[in-house]
Amino acid sequence: ARKFRPQVFEDVVGQKPIVQTLQNAIQMDRVGHAYLFSGPRGVGKTTTARILAKGLNCVEGPTITPCNRCPSCEEITLGKSIDVFEIDAASNTGVDNIRELRESAKYAAARSRYKIFIVDEVHMLSTSAFNALLKILEEPPPHVIFIMATTERHKLPATILSRCQQFIFRTIPAAEIQTGVAPS
Repeated sequence: ARKFRPQVFEDVVGQKPIVQTLQNAIQMDRVGHAYLFSGPRGVGKTTTARILAKGLNCVEGPTITPCNRCPSCEEITLGKSIDVFEIDAASNTGVDNIRELRESAKYAAARSRYKIFIVDEVHMLSTSAFNALLKILEEPPPHVIFIMATTERHKLPATILSRCQQFIFRTIPAAEIQTGVAPS
């Protein structure tokens, strides 16, 4: 799967309306501070989050076509960016984890335009962790963007949902997957 993982928006398979909306937001400089990507496993939520992070922090950006060559893009691809944090909420469920995140969010990005937090499986957070997250979503610093992903949107509190731009990723038909990974 990693071999075929898209690195640019145009390679994302089966999520055209979502990709188009995100590209429009970048082009019109109307990027939100909090996104929620929901849908079944394996439909591109985390991949799209990484591409969005690259597009926002690429040296050529903000751009809808991240270069994938600059240090920022390369570090995000490798999961080693000091300004893009990927948090697995399934194993970091507690309020202390979110407080740490909030503390980090206070400071500007070290080398990039934005400090971006990609929170995977966000539905796994505890109630107290959601409350801590809510505080920063209510008054986010201008240099911070949250991209949360979940397979179970119904488990998120309404207070969190109402503060995010929500995108529902659909199951990708097998024919589209085959077309998307077929050699060109």
